[in-house]
Amino acid sequence: MTTERVFAELQGDASTLHESIRRHMERNFAPDARKYLRAFSSTEAAEFLGLAPGYLRKLHAEDKIPNVPLDDRGRRLYSAEDLADIRLALARATRDPSLYLRGRVGQDPLQIISCVSFKGGSAKTTSTAYLSQWFALHGYRVLVIDMDPQASLSSMTGLRPEINFSSQGTIYDTIRYENPLPMAEVIRKTYFHGLDIAAGGLILSEYETETPYALRRGAEPPFYLRLREAIHSVEANYDLAFIDCPPQLGFLTLSALVASSSILIPVVPNFIDVASLAQFLTMTASLLDTIRDAGMTLDYAFLRYLVSRFEPSDGPQAQVAGLLRANFGKRVMTEAFLKSTAISDAGLTHQTLFEVGRGNMNRNTYDRAMESVNAVARELEQEIHAAWGRH
Repeated sequence: MTTERVFAELQGDASTLHESIRRHMERNFAPDARKYLRAFSSTEAAEFLGLAPGYLRKLHAEDKIPNVPLDDRGRRLYSAEDLADIRLALARATRDPSLYLRGRVGQDPLQIISCVSFKGGSAKTTSTAYLSQWFALHGYRVLVIDMDPQASLSSMTGLRPEINFSSQGTIYDTIRYENPLPMAEVIRKTYFHGLDIAAGGLILSEYETETPYALRRGAEPPFYLRLREAIHSVEANYDLAFIDCPPQLGFLTLSALVASSSILIPVVPNFIDVASLAQFLTMTASLLDTIRDAGMTLDYAFLRYLVSRFEPSDGPQAQVAGLLRANFGKRVMTEAFLKSTAISDAGLTHQTLFEVGRGNMNRNTYDRAMESVNAVARELEQEIHAAWGRH
């Protein structure tokens, strides 16, 4: 079989598969189909608001917060918009609004957190999805940026890159070298109140091939500043930005690292992933040092390793997690994302536990997974507040 024939077959198969996916999506999804976020129980709403459930009921009884009507079973079900309205009412009624409005204040800088890993399967995209949704539900204005050509994070927000972005509309259009679009034009609202996205797509692969030519001709701004400047153009609209990076150290990942104020590295605690991490850290440090030599200032608020897909009862995993903590100390987050069938089952339909709800799966399994998510997010929230000078 000749090289030319193999190449032609690869091109033909790619074209055939893209067309097949397009027809499948159009056949099975209405052109205007979209995801909707479920309503939350009073217990969930109280957790998001930082209140005891009984106190939330008391506030309703005293008409101190916006009313949420009872359903036919006598329960209140809260939309994300309801939570935002209640949070605002509580902030207006207290001497310390930051108890309920916990985002940026005054000159607090936008916190830009890259979720990065050298290896697929590290739960990088899942971590980004859960953390961004958690912070949005807790009152932060959040932007997620999908820098991965696979666009899995974009798919989780209900977008269909094969259809929605056949011509333009991804983050690529903001960082491309020819006629880039303003960042504001590619950002889309999601079905989560307070959570926007700059979507990814296969076209991002072009950035990896175009950048060497752009470097030779001295394109301005250089590749490592293009994402950073794009984010800065919209920073007034957000408290936090999460960047989901591709699972390799190329120009896209380097652009994200330069744009970031902090770095989060998910690590599955097994020796194969840790060996991959060692290679990734060596290469990253070398490449970032080269960028620093070019005159770029890199100032990170924190670097944290997140133990992901962790099974505490697995002896070898516990041993590797201990090895990470022995080597990296406090840079390894205290809390870990547990491996959970609840998270896996939700992921099969491109959903998170915030969307699925406790009543749709084993409740004990759901509760354990959510406890893990909440613990990790609260620990990260402390890091973010410390970067803002809060204690």
